[in-house]
Amino acid sequence: MAPPVVDREYLKEIDKARRDLRALISSRNCAPIMLRLAWHDAGTYDAKTKTGGPNGSIRNEEEYTHSANSGLKKAVDFCEEVKSKHPRTTYADLYQLAGVVAVEVTGGPTVDFTPGRKDSKISPREGRLPDAKRGAPHLRDIFYRMGLSDKDIVALSGAHTLGRAHPEISGFDGPWTQEPLKFDNSYFIELLKGESEGLLKLPSDTALLDDAEFRKFVELYAKDEEAFFRDYAESHKKLSELGFTSSSSKIIAKDSTVLAQGAVGVAVCAAVVILGYLYEAHKRM
Repeated sequence: MAPPVVDREYLKEIDKARRDLRALISSRNCAPIMLRLAWHDAGTYDAKTKTGGPNGSIRNEEEYTHSANSGLKKAVDFCEEVKSKHPRTTYADLYQLAGVVAVEVTGGPTVDFTPGRKDSKISPREGRLPDAKRGAPHLRDIFYRMGLSDKDIVALSGAHTLGRAHPEISGFDGPWTQEPLKFDNSYFIELLKGESEGLLKLPSDTALLDDAEFRKFVELYAKDEEAFFRDYAESHKKLSELGFTSSSSKIIAKDSTVLAQGAVGVAVCAAVVILGYLYEAHKRM
């Protein structure tokens, strides 16, 4: 499919979709599942083959029925409500915008969002997403394949501060933090505390403590929420733009050229008027 034309009208649609997503996510307390939808659409990217990634393909039944995507049909349907109001917005942009808004409305950092992703109907094979039952080598295999780093792995893991696991979906049960609808650095604080009654720690969580490279970021984020927010926003943006090259810069450049040309035109007109005035004044002397 062709990418959308990111003109002023498209940007207006994105702003309207953002407002509708904000209202929907706030009223239904569905930030965790919307963030999961965005991540699972993007997290299939393969940097070598340039396949998968944030292209809206998770809306295909073939993909949302993958075992790792269990339960995400609900989030797809939530987004469809917004899509019906803003049909020009691509699914790829809508799902990633939903993830950005989910972080925003729960008190997390502002994640920069650039529109222009094109939709795809081609779903990647199953097995490209992280397996919560596995450890550090597996996490690196998955995230390095996308082109992401150790810091990205830990920063993005911090989003487990939102939501809870459901046994019918993942086989695990419980939240990671005491306030699962608040985006903060408590995931890392709880992780360093060790086992806490009622709170969940998956093998992929404890792997962040067992690996020295991962652990240094865990310890940093536990004591410095500002550092976590800064790194998280950067890593989230990278994830949401895997394989995506923005065309909006062309529009900005075009607008800048028009403005510059207009400014030159005004300057030329002003110069002509001034010279004319001086000429007439000279004639009268």
